Amino acid sequence: MQNKIVSLALQGGGSHGAFTWGVLDRLLEDGRLGIEGISGASAGAMNAAVMAQGYAQDGREGARAALERFWISLSTREPFDFIQSDTAPITLPNPAPMPGMQALLAMTRFFSPAQLNPLDINPLRDILVEQVDFERLRAQREIKLFIAATQVSTGTLKIFRNADLSVDVLLASACLPSLHRPIEIDGEAYWDGGLTANPPIFPLLHSCSARDVMVVLLHPSRRTGTPSTSHDIGQRLSEISFSSAFFTELSALALAKREAENSTLAFGSLERRLRQLNIHMIDANELMEQLSNLSKLNTQASFIRSLHQQGRERASEWLEQNFVQVGQTSTFDLGRFLQ
Repeated sequence: MQNKIVSLALQGGGSHGAFTWGVLDRLLEDGRLGIEGISGASAGAMNAAVMAQGYAQDGREGARAALERFWISLSTREPFDFIQSDTAPITLPNPAPMPGMQALLAMTRFFSPAQLNPLDINPLRDILVEQVDFERLRAQREIKLFIAATQVSTGTLKIFRNADLSVDVLLASACLPSLHRPIEIDGEAYWDGGLTANPPIFPLLHSCSARDVMVVLLHPSRRTGTPSTSHDIGQRLSEISFSSAFFTELSALALAKREAENSTLAFGSLERRLRQLNIHMIDANELMEQLSNLSKLNTQASFIRSLHQQGRERASEWLEQNFVQVGQTSTFDLGRFLQ
């Protein structure tokens, strides 16, 4: 029986979002946390929308089933595929994308998405249209949604809320500029939301009443060593570009929270909200350090299943260690951003 309410912020990261699926699957299975709102970018946006759709249809079990259908549809079946036993050690088979995808990525250095894909074929669109009832998603009130996209013309963040949601909004949130044409919505072109907020926190602060915000991270917050090869430098630059906005927002939040806590005249609703705010993080830094940026495009079934299992295990660990503190205090130290 749920007795604590949280909001979720889900980071984007391509197929690494299957780790977030595992986290959500375990939290829903546990049942002790109610979810007021979810913000997300890219894969985080997909998980948020699919989960809310399933929840509106059939509660927690509906949300779990919807997430499973989505990720199974997204994954590809491998030759010699097999099912691991529950007690078998979890590994990450072949984390790099398939050779055909590697060739495509090489071509993106010389050709635009319009040249590489003149018919604008996007299998993700077909999956979303088939599995998500957007009319019902827009009407549901169980979970508030905040989907991030980047407006191409201004380079600024756009937050789409429940009433705005459509297949184009989700595709815009996951639109990688090198692989897909910009998604046009109401005359404006949009790219991946992770470029400007990955994930956004402020909508959960301003539009939700839950005092606890739980962030599920996919990018490693720290990598050991300094990259020296062109491949490693490129990979780290990509990670930084998709994480910098998030860490900037955390720094601003840490400063605002400190000022609210130190003020003796903080009578406004925002000051009270900041004083009560608790931040929690679920991540797997050691796991994500093992994976390259290219593996974000790997949709092999065994890879997706392994990430899902890793997410479930990490969520179980987090619940065991931190559940009692939800509603009481942060389990993530925002103060590190003030040093």
